[in-house]
Formats: sequence, structure tokens, C-alpha cells
Amino acid sequence: MGQNPNHNPELMLGNKAVARGLYEAGVCFISSYPGTPSTEITEEAAKYDEIYCEWAPNEKVAMESAFGASLAGRRAFCAQKHVGLNVAADPLYTMSYTGVNAGLVIGVADDAGMHSSQNEQDSRHHAIAAKVPMLEPSDSAEALEFTRLAYTLSEQFDTPVLLKMCTRVAHSQSIVTCGERTVPDRPYVKDISKYVMMPGNAKRRHPIVEARTKALTEYAETSPLNRVEMGGTEIGIITASTSYQYVKEVFGDSISVLKLGMTKPLTKKLIRDFASKVKRLYVVEELDPIIENHVRALGIPVTGKELLPMVDEFSQNLIAEAFGRSTGSSYAVPDAVPPRPPVMCAGCPHRGMFYTLRKNNCTVLGDIGCYTLGAVPPLGAIEMTLCMGASIGALHGFNKVRGPESERKTVAVIGDSTFMHSGMTGLANVAYNQSNSTIIIVDNSITGMTGHQQNPTTGYNIKGDPAGKIDLEALCRAMGFERVRVVDPYNLEECDRVLKEELAAETRSIIISRRPCALLKYVRHNPPLSVSTEKCVGCKSCMRIGCPAISMHGRKAHVDSTLCVGCNVCSQLCRVGAFESSRTDDVR
Repeated sequence: MGQNPNHNPELMLGNKAVARGLYEAGVCFISSYPGTPSTEITEEAAKYDEIYCEWAPNEKVAMESAFGASLAGRRAFCAQKHVGLNVAADPLYTMSYTGVNAGLVIGVADDAGMHSSQNEQDSRHHAIAAKVPMLEPSDSAEALEFTRLAYTLSEQFDTPVLLKMCTRVAHSQSIVTCGERTVPDRPYVKDISKYVMMPGNAKRRHPIVEARTKALTEYAETSPLNRVEMGGTEIGIITASTSYQYVKEVFGDSISVLKLGMTKPLTKKLIRDFASKVKRLYVVEELDPIIENHVRALGIPVTGKELLPMVDEFSQNLIAEAFGRSTGSSYAVPDAVPPRPPVMCAGCPHRGMFYTLRKNNCTVLGDIGCYTLGAVPPLGAIEMTLCMGASIGALHGFNKVRGPESERKTVAVIGDSTFMHSGMTGLANVAYNQSNSTIIIVDNSITGMTGHQQNPTTGYNIKGDPAGKIDLEALCRAMGFERVRVVDPYNLEECDRVLKEELAAETRSIIISRRPCALLKYVRHNPPLSVSTEKCVGCKSCMRIGCPAISMHGRKAHVDSTLCVGCNVCSQLCRVGAFESSRTDDVR
């Protein structure tokens, strides 16, 4: 169960430490939607039999479910990445008014540097706008400690609490000492004035929120979450989260540091006192100048974004350079790391459909998932990607203003998990407001981009046990689509024929491109292909699908047998039959 019965110090991933904190805090219910870099929190928590865990269809549903568990008197949690909190903002902002019953903590993981995201977003803005407290751990030990403390604060101040992780804290390891689990039990008490947010009740709850913020600000002044580390007084730096680690690595004890663990609400007296003890004050924070602006509002001279960027994640090198310090060998990378451009995996089931779309010169409005790589050369098929579920809504608007000519060549592409997340409402809009749109659901039978999590279409829950399974074909028909076609994306002829037929049809339609992800453990593959150098004429037709298993050696195509899964998509492009297999029986 991932426990350390002797409670000896151990090296632990930040996300795993949060999960351990949830266990020790007595959390009984977790509902999340996978999103890098937050995913492992829920996956690790699911290893504890004492905690009920689930993947919800989207973040809004996850947060509402966690709220329901809190209302019922059990400590609850939900996790998402930064853009997922946008989806869950609706319940979050009103939960700030209702408060909680049992403790409710919301994990949000920011992705500065956009390692796996469509934007850089600072989730501290949500804490400010929703008027809820936010804690920011800077390592795994604090991830565990802050998670436990967040539940105490949640119940003490009657508020949901945001726990903000970031890529470097979530996915780095440091020493953690585990503790015991305690499970508080709070009764549910009917309270319409507190929990029914119609205007009359909400109006009376708002002053309570403002009073709570004042009380939390007072708490922040003496909270152990915030600490002063006095060193040299020439420079004082206010910082938080992973930036604290970079500052300490660059400066050591040669400067003084105010390390903030609570970044909403921000302390006032503690900052003023710290500023009075140093000659020059700086703020080091990733992305937006939230702490810096707060310090300026207190009338304190400070340097921040004049020195440091508002984009990308920070590093020891960046901070050292900004302050004119020598980086030294401890921060330097001796050799340049060769670039590794993102590419669909060998045998990816999405490749055949995107090749077909490009071949037919379609305008493709895409969505969020590993299939977003359909925008990358040589496929270069996707022309728009905005946010989860946006492909279908955007297609409807695109076709409505451009008319029949657009309808005959424009499609939306969305994955099965993303469709369940937020594609259904867009589909309802197409059916209700009647655009003759063609939507392609690329169903790889898993949530692939975040590491193979289950979703409502797979028939399995987070633990891999049998669960409710949604029939995509039946669902689409029930939502007003009479034309629902299923194709195998490994069959290029079938994909081409069905795509042409559906684009020509003068009505809305669905194409489900169904083939399991090639990386799933239960998927059986054909033997790898090879290329006959006698037959190959070096035309490079096979290179058009962008398969990483295929390259050109001496003007002849070559297949890397360690990557090839024998999908045979490349062989369908070869006019001279140069691709060969060691056997012909198909065990795909």
C-alpha cells in the first residue's frame, strides 16, 4: 500500500508525498481528472485501500463530487493541472461562499515552461479571485506537511484550501518522514442558509468570506508556513515554491530569505519587518508578479520582474545570471542536450486517420491529447487547438459562417477521453443548432497523454476493476446523430472511403476511428516489418506518415525493428511492395 510502517526517512516524489499527506490527514474521498503534472497524486493515493479514489469525466465534476463528500462529513480532495482549475472554477468560486463541512483541499499543479500544456498560467490568480487560501510547498517534505495542515486550516476557517504544486516540486524527490493516519468524523447538519447559494443567502455569505480573509491574513503573520532565514543583510529575497530552492542553491546563507508557504492571503507585517532588516529587497517568483505587486502595494521598494522574466520556468542558472553571479560547474550542463521533437509513437492508431485527412486536404480543428501531435510535420493536419472540447464547438461556428463549402472539407478531431470530458456539450450544440458538421472521435481506448488512465468509455475504474462503460456509438445516436461510422485507422482505404462519404453527406455525422493505443500492455502486435533494398526505390512515400520507426539509410527506407509494431500502415503507401513481414498472420 505504499506505506512505511517504521516511519523511517525515505526519498519520495512530490506528488507521492501529497498522496501520503492525504492518507495521514484521514482523507476518505478523492475525485480527480488526470493532468500533467498532477496525475500521480491520485494514482499514488489509489494505492491506499482506506481512500476511495476515482477518475471523474472532468475537473468540474471531480470538484463537485469532492464537495459532496466534504458536505457529508468526510475529508475530501480533488486534483487537476492549472488549466483543469479553469474547468472547475465554477464550483470553486461558490464553494468559497458556502465553506465546507469536513476539510476540502484542492490540488492544482502549474506547468511553468509548458512541458505538457497549451499555456503558462499562474493559479495564484484563482486563489485571489475566489478568496480562498493557497499553500505552496517547495519540496516533498513540505508537500506532505502542507497537505496535512491544509485540512486543519480548511476546517478551522471553514474554507476550501488550494494546494499549489508545480512541475519541479511534483516531479522531484526529497526526503520525507511519514506519520500515522487519523480519520476525523464530522456529522452532516442541514443548513440551507449556508449551502443553498441563491442570491439572498449568497449576499449574507459574502461578508463572512471577507471576515475569513482578514482572519487568515492574521494567521499568516505567525504561521509556520512562512519563515524568515536570516543571513547576510545586503540582499533580502522574498520567494516561494521551487524558486526558493533555486535561491538557496545560488546564494546559500549569504543573503536573507523570506520563504512564503502561504501565498494567499499574503502576510503584511512579516513582509514589512523582513524588508526593514535588509538593504535591498527582491522578489523571486515564477510567472506573474503577484508577491511583488503585493509588496509594492505596501509601499516597500522592491525589485522583481525588472530583473527576472515573466515567462518560462526558472532555474539556478537563470537566477545566478540575473544577479550577476557565477554559475559555477554545479549549475552548468557540460554538453548541449540534443533536441527530441515530439512525435506520435510507432504504431500510433491516430497516424492513419491524420494521414487520410491531410491527403484529402481537410481543414482539421483539433483538441487536447496526444493526437494534438497531428499538427506536427510531416502530417501537419491539425490547424487549431484551443482547450479541452473546443474542437467541436469551434467546428460548429466555423461551418455556420462559411457554409456548405466548408462543411464538405472541415472536421473536428477529438479523443475518447476528451470527448467525455467536455466534448458532449459541443456535440449537443451541433445537433441542436444543426450545422452539417463531421466530428471524428479518435478512440484509442485510454487516456493516453497523461499515462494511460481509464475513462468512462473503457469499462474499468482507477484500480483496473470493471466499471460502468459508456457506449460511444449509442451515446452519439442518442444525441441526435443518425450517421455514426466506425473505422480502423490502420486501414487507410477504409478511412479514405468513409471520410469522403461523410463529408459528402448533407447532414451531421460522427466517425469513430477506433484502435487501442499501441503502448497498452494487452495490445498484441505483428512482427516488425523490414524493407527489401532490392525493391525499395527511395521514393520516400513511407516517410509521409512520420513514423519514428522509419528512416532513410543510403537512399533506401529502413525500419527500426525495436520500434516497429507491424501496423502495416507504411506498407499501404509503398507502390513497389518493399515492406515485408516475417510472417503474414495478423495478430494485431
